[in-house]
Amino acid sequence: MNANMLRSAMHVSAIFAFYLATMMLIPGLVDLYYGNEDWKVFASSAAMIGGLSALIAVATRAGPPVVSTRFTFLVVNMLWLTFCAAASVPFMFATIEMSLADAVFEGVSGATTTGSTVLSGLDTMPPGILLWRSMLQWIGGLGVIVLGLFILPFLKIGGASFFKIESSDRYDRPFARFSTYAYSVVGIYAALTVLCAALYAWSGMSAFDAVNHAMTTLASGGFSTHDRSFGFFASPWTHWIAIVFMIIAALPFTALILLALRARFDAFRDNQVLVFLGYTLFLAILLSMQLDLSETIEFREGFTKAVFSVVSIVTTTGYAVDNYMEWNSFTVALILVATVLGGCAGSTSGGIKATRWIILFGVIKRSLETFIYPHAIRTVRSGSVSVPDQQQYVTMMYFGTFFMLVGIGTVLVALTGVDLVTAFSGALTALSNVGPGLGEVIGPAGNFGALDDSAKWILSFGMLLGRLELFTMLVLLSPAFWRD
Repeated sequence: MNANMLRSAMHVSAIFAFYLATMMLIPGLVDLYYGNEDWKVFASSAAMIGGLSALIAVATRAGPPVVSTRFTFLVVNMLWLTFCAAASVPFMFATIEMSLADAVFEGVSGATTTGSTVLSGLDTMPPGILLWRSMLQWIGGLGVIVLGLFILPFLKIGGASFFKIESSDRYDRPFARFSTYAYSVVGIYAALTVLCAALYAWSGMSAFDAVNHAMTTLASGGFSTHDRSFGFFASPWTHWIAIVFMIIAALPFTALILLALRARFDAFRDNQVLVFLGYTLFLAILLSMQLDLSETIEFREGFTKAVFSVVSIVTTTGYAVDNYMEWNSFTVALILVATVLGGCAGSTSGGIKATRWIILFGVIKRSLETFIYPHAIRTVRSGSVSVPDQQQYVTMMYFGTFFMLVGIGTVLVALTGVDLVTAFSGALTALSNVGPGLGEVIGPAGNFGALDDSAKWILSFGMLLGRLELFTMLVLLSPAFWRD
């Protein structure tokens, strides 16, 4: 590894950490306003991280680096590791007294928009901590590479290659310049957050709850300010507003930009959008019908809860409106399926994502047709577009790696002493960045606080792997990456 390359990557990360330090002042001011002593925690964390990052930035300052694929991977990983490390600092020193493993778990869960939590007693928790959790998810929903737009010009580096490494978005951007695209993403993301907060407040949420939940809804994050999550709010209007904005957040940014700035619906006719909306609607109707037929819940109430639960899990937001573990076994099986589906590529949602499912079933269909017509030439298509062989290969490799890592994660978490359901669903929800798992411990009515510290470290790594689309981080494990 070239020393200049490593120095340049550290310089970018240090500047990003300095920005994060300044953002810590916002929850600090909120705590100060409410008279909570944790404002000192945020002030000291900001001073410590800001000072350290400033020193590193000065020490590593040099000329513009030579941009290469290796440098791009290195910067993306260092930015995310910096983000998670800085995010954890206020948790470590807050009055809620969290261990190192708990603080890192909460920080990683927030930064990766997973939404799993080790905290309980959220209803009485300091407002600054609650706001910091929501801010982490809102920033993480954008992706630090889009935020890196404000950093990379200092090094005279373009942002497009970094965005492609971090994101699964394969749309052609609607603007020639990446900076115009990135500013459009940030603007629309912020505007939707403000609109969502206003509607939440209209439906009966307090201003503080509305702001926090709007940030975590648009980020597909799922952190709440209450232990009961959305079950705390009785109004069906609140639940349906959340459903609409969770779906919007799972759509590609490109589609939202074309709609908002050019009044074009082209991207909404894209195959992955139709497939995502299709399987979400199918699962929601299937669950609501099953709940009605089994007389588990009265239809009107059950329909809202079924749609909310399915949309929340499919979009990997992870809010809970009820403890669906108490409904019936069919619900648990359906939620397990929803956990791996995901939203669209290029959105804030996690999971495997609709575009990969389209390619997988296209490859299966072509293989079956080849058995019947061995000499026929068949192509895999996504809508009217042919999928290149290289993309097919990468997609199949992703599926194999994903489920292999779920298996490895299940074994490792099970070794810490938990039951198989907890181990499996914990590993799955971490890699999918969903949030709640299954069972009494980490299900929608529980949290991850009861797990052993070693399990929290394993799941923290899994959340980061899932947010970086697996290969972005796994490539660092290759000896070839570090050889000159």
